[in-house]
Amino acid sequence: MEEQKHITNEEPVISIKGLYKSFDELEILKDISLEVFRGENMVVLGRSGAGKSVLIKILVGLITPDKGIVKVFGQQVNKLSPKDLNTLRLRMGFSFQSSALYDSMNVRQNLEFPLTMNVKNLSRQEINNKVEEVLHAVGLIEKINEMPSDLSGGQRKRIGIARTLILNPEIMLYDEPTSGLDPTTSQEINTLINEVQKKYNTTSIIITHDLTCAKKTGDRIAMLSNGKFVKIGNFEEVFNPDKYQEDDKQIKSFFNYNFIQ
Repeated sequence: MEEQKHITNEEPVISIKGLYKSFDELEILKDISLEVFRGENMVVLGRSGAGKSVLIKILVGLITPDKGIVKVFGQQVNKLSPKDLNTLRLRMGFSFQSSALYDSMNVRQNLEFPLTMNVKNLSRQEINNKVEEVLHAVGLIEKINEMPSDLSGGQRKRIGIARTLILNPEIMLYDEPTSGLDPTTSQEINTLINEVQKKYNTTSIIITHDLTCAKKTGDRIAMLSNGKFVKIGNFEEVFNPDKYQEDDKQIKSFFNYNFIQ
């Protein structure tokens, strides 16, 4: 069993209680509850279409829940004014599955853009220092003047994470961080997620269907199936074949059809 990273058990940074969300007749999330604590990597694991991305969009106020309470830093997200919601979002970093880099900008310009848009009166030296800091953090300082089209898929993922880090977010939201990557590059991204957690003391939610990513990065895992969290715990607690109950069939099935390194 891998050593579990230390978690500070204080008031949760993210609190979800009795959350429901449906689109027309399709129920996506059905009475889910979850607490995420400061400094914790929480993996939300499930098949494609399980509702993982909907949960993230509710957390950042892009989708309104039908029922339930979602609080981030003690603030109920769907009750915030547009100004307060924008302030909250600046404390949260979203690493998109596609990396979401601007093709017309080089790496430096991609990183400078969110910084200069959101932090006023920075000197050129301060901007340069921050860009170089986050590029060093993701191990790609040598790519500072390259275009996104010249980068590999893994490098684009890293630059996307660097662009998220440049605003010093307290919460990191990773959407399928290893999707489309080969096993070696996926492992590099898993390592980077853990390095970001330690260096920046981030609280993270990692959305994935990749069991290896879940095992390597998650302090805890919330297994989402059929719109509900069917089990929450560390990897060994969620995927312990000796303790599967009758209602854990979906967990066993998910495990059996995935490869664990």
